[in-house]
Amino acid sequence: MTNILVTGASKGIGNVIAKELQSAGEVYVTGRNEKALVACNAKGFCVCDLSKDINNLAQFIEKNEIDVLINNAGEYVYGGLETMKPEDIQRIFQTNLIAPVYLISKSIPYMKQKKWGRIINIGSISGVMGEAYASIYSSSKAGLIGLTKALALELAQYNITVNTVNPGWVETDLGENSIEESEFSREEIIESIPQKRFVKPEEVAKLCKYLISDDAKGITGQSINLCAGLSVGI
Repeated sequence: MTNILVTGASKGIGNVIAKELQSAGEVYVTGRNEKALVACNAKGFCVCDLSKDINNLAQFIEKNEIDVLINNAGEYVYGGLETMKPEDIQRIFQTNLIAPVYLISKSIPYMKQKKWGRIINIGSISGVMGEAYASIYSSSKAGLIGLTKALALELAQYNITVNTVNPGWVETDLGENSIEESEFSREEIIESIPQKRFVKPEEVAKLCKYLISDDAKGITGQSINLCAGLSVGI
């Protein structure tokens, strides 16, 4: 039986991924909101803030023999780099990059032992293209792409695949909050997207479901843009 862990499953993309993957294995979830995690009806959950101490989550991964890790949790901050406080920089990198690296390191031993595993990092189109006034967020997500490529090479011989999915603008609370922080209106943002729409979280969830399937065993080390054409140009 496949044991799946989805981080940031309290809401948004992570919540939808957790529900979509329940037909693919035993789903475990983590996030900051215990009530929301209980509502996921998952096999088990671990309340954890990835920007703080995550040793309890590391132990949770080892105990439950996680062989599919979906690093979805992330934080966004908007503003000029010179306006960022040290704690903002630390929090964003800890949540978006350092925590995923650490959780992967705790997942690898069991995956190697099983000679099978799936690691999916939820990045962002901002990590592919760059986003003005979101330099901390963009660079933290770009780091996931480099991590994915290197780990895919390290783990290929063990039948472990590593991929990053880069959503564009998604219909979630984080997406809406990003609009509020941005200098652009929702209409202006939609106009900049070739398909003139936001991506639905269900699209991200179904792509994750495919990537963990045996049909996708040849896909590894890839950075997949799911962005309604935003990365192509205008």
